Amino acid sequence: QVQLVESGGGLVQPGGSLRLSCAASRFYLDYYAISWFRQVPGKEREGVSGICSGDDMAFYTDSVKGRFTISRDDAKNTVYLQMNNLKPEDTAIYYCAARERGWGPLTPFIPRDYDYWGQGTQVTVSS
Repeated sequence: QVQLVESGGGLVQPGGSLRLSCAASRFYLDYYAISWFRQVPGKEREGVSGICSGDDMAFYTDSVKGRFTISRDDAKNTVYLQMNNLKPEDTAIYYCAARERGWGPLTPFIPRDYDYWGQGTQVTVSS
């Protein structure tokens, strides 16, 4: 069974950093576009960042540009989201998702375009 597993979430103070990981089993991530979404209770799932297959073109929502960096390590079958200068408004459950069409723009981030989802990891930014 295809599986995505997120890790790396936790509690961090404002201004701190976390690195999220999205590891895949039973399929190769390098053929897929991978995006990170986040969701808080009562709100719609929001796309945060994505990376294409092949050329590794990266996309970011405006609120995280300059603070978050997405990358992929195909040898480890893992995609990372480095989050720096975290703010309380970044608090959410973060999900990674895989889109079978690996190329093409990833913005706007549309959840229904994605074929596989992880279970999520909680990120809490608080003093």
